[in-house]
Amino acid sequence: MKIFGLQKMTLLDFPGRVACTVFLGGCDFRCPFCHNFELVDGSAPPVMTEDELLAFLAKRRSLLDGVAVTGGEPCLHRDLPDLLQKFRDLGYAVKLDTNGNHPAVLREVLERGLVDYVAMDIKNSPARYAVTAGLSMGAAADGSAGEVESLDESGGFDLTKINESMQLLMHGTVDYEFRTTVVDEFHDAEAIDAIGQWIRGARRYYLQLFTDRDTVPFEGFHAPSREAMFRYLDIARQYVPTAELRGVE
Repeated sequence: MKIFGLQKMTLLDFPGRVACTVFLGGCDFRCPFCHNFELVDGSAPPVMTEDELLAFLAKRRSLLDGVAVTGGEPCLHRDLPDLLQKFRDLGYAVKLDTNGNHPAVLREVLERGLVDYVAMDIKNSPARYAVTAGLSMGAAADGSAGEVESLDESGGFDLTKINESMQLLMHGTVDYEFRTTVVDEFHDAEAIDAIGQWIRGARRYYLQLFTDRDTVPFEGFHAPSREAMFRYLDIARQYVPTAELRGVE
């Protein structure tokens, strides 16, 4: 498997761990505010091979105790479970980031005990999911048929797979979080309330403040105000009492 990015050390990406972050390429969503769009559209070149990554990890076992796997969408890769097993064999704890659209892969890595923590994106309320994930036109983001499917007449994304992934985490034993990157143009109090109802009773939920970067594919998106973020947090805590903010000072 090709590796498209490596952050050699982080104290932020994997709760409670000194970790590195591994970036895999490709995604079946086209979120217009994505920070890693060069991994989504294939414009970023790989930075190392899998063997080179494993050699790096073997040397860093005295400094690191975790590997965070992100993208792109890692679960697009059919050999992801085998890669995670290799991290396990080196003695690392593993965190997986996912958009939740691949419950079969998620189920496999959970059942095989290949992950210690999962962070799943909740893009928006069900009614706004398609446009927020960049799928309202019904095109498969990676150009492959079958990865993005079943857009109804209103442009709404079929949330069956998202719901299945949510249930796997909420009724499983592996630690997890749900998280929403909050963008002023996509989210408001009504949307946050609908998300809260949807994930009611979740273990953890984070509202992450959008930060504009040069890698974001489209211009014109803005972060909500600090006051708005705290208002959204109050709404979210009605359904997930442990909800917290990220990126808000």
